[in-house]
Amino acid sequence: MFRKISFLMVGIVVGGFGVSILSESGFFSGTPAEAASRSTYRQLHLFGDVFERIRSDYVEEPEEEKLIESAINGMLAGLDPHSSYLSPKTFRDMQVQTRGEFGGLGIEVTLDEKTGYVKVVTPIADTPADQAGVQAGDLISHLDGKAVRGKTLSEAVEEMRGKVKVPLELTIVREGKKDPVKITVVRDVIKIRSVRGRVEDDVAYIRITQFNEQTFDGVKAEIEKQSEKIGDKLKGYVLDLRNNPGGLLDQSIAVSDVFLDKGEIVSTRGRHAEETQKFSARSGDLTKGKPIVVIINGGSASASEIVSGALQDHRRATVIGSRSFGKGSVQTIIPLGTNGAVRLTTARYYTPSGRSIQAKGVLPDINVEQPLPDELKSEDVTRSEASLPRHLQNGEEEEEEKGSSAYFPRDPKDDKQLAYALDLLRGKQKHAMFPPDPASGVPN
Repeated sequence: MFRKISFLMVGIVVGGFGVSILSESGFFSGTPAEAASRSTYRQLHLFGDVFERIRSDYVEEPEEEKLIESAINGMLAGLDPHSSYLSPKTFRDMQVQTRGEFGGLGIEVTLDEKTGYVKVVTPIADTPADQAGVQAGDLISHLDGKAVRGKTLSEAVEEMRGKVKVPLELTIVREGKKDPVKITVVRDVIKIRSVRGRVEDDVAYIRITQFNEQTFDGVKAEIEKQSEKIGDKLKGYVLDLRNNPGGLLDQSIAVSDVFLDKGEIVSTRGRHAEETQKFSARSGDLTKGKPIVVIINGGSASASEIVSGALQDHRRATVIGSRSFGKGSVQTIIPLGTNGAVRLTTARYYTPSGRSIQAKGVLPDINVEQPLPDELKSEDVTRSEASLPRHLQNGEEEEEEKGSSAYFPRDPKDDKQLAYALDLLRGKQKHAMFPPDPASGVPN
């Protein structure tokens, strides 16, 4: 069995977004559970009796597999909001999400409710679909001659994915074209870009949208590319973790390590003392000590809280924005052969100073609120772990139940939090927390 660590959930690549974070780390090493008591076995007999009565006497013949799956879901749903059963398909989707790559065409799609066709949101640059001439707004009516109408988006996406080098014919209804257009696209390895960056004049801007297997390499590449472009006038880095729901634990550790030269990054503590693990930085700061401003908000969870918490505790970065989500628990993914997997909460994690952010979140050093546009002012855009039913209690300190806004504008010119970060790095904005004093950080 292998372990994965999950915090929130991230969405999917082709069509829509959810939220998730996962970390593979060898074999399951938890302490074996103690033998169940005699009364527990009596309860299991009770479960068997109820199952048999439903199977034999229910008004309609039930699907036994669904009954069992529902029972498992019910058992896990009674624990905490992040423990759950993953069906084989959900498990496969999750693995694709965490690998950050799959065999496919390279398009982001959604379902067009008016026509029932699959609508291309955008072809991803330099992918087979892009090179074959697929355009944003195209409506895909057939895949290899088979009608798309009547399929769910997931079913259509499943058909578009497949083995590398295998062609797929798309029949496309395109605006302005009288007849359908047929395009053959040869599948290739599609990598989910979790890191994007740009030069902001004299500042390097890096945004991480999730932590998958490509994230560390993506961050390293952006640092090298942008530092070379900006050259000697580089003032520092903005690390944008807003609305980042998490990802792989090992990637959050590797990304933290990029900016740290030494010291603990995170520790995890399970039910048994011997399961405690600590992860530390290795020598070498890839940014060569340049100032860093991290931006977080109510949508920053799990792995992004590990990164922001570690850089904040070591006073390596100034964290601005609003309180993060507050998911401080660790989930282990336990495969069940061909029957999917169980995602089980097995530990809590702690920042280098020993604080748990469970149901509290990371508090920014400088609170900078992003104003809401008029159309969202009547909606609740706050997010927090503490608002979830059955969430784990922090156990050490008073919980913070109020979340913070998970909104930030797509257009950088309306982005107040980003503007503040840039002004800090350029010296146009002064604050006692910038630059941070490493001497006041946790001892290394």
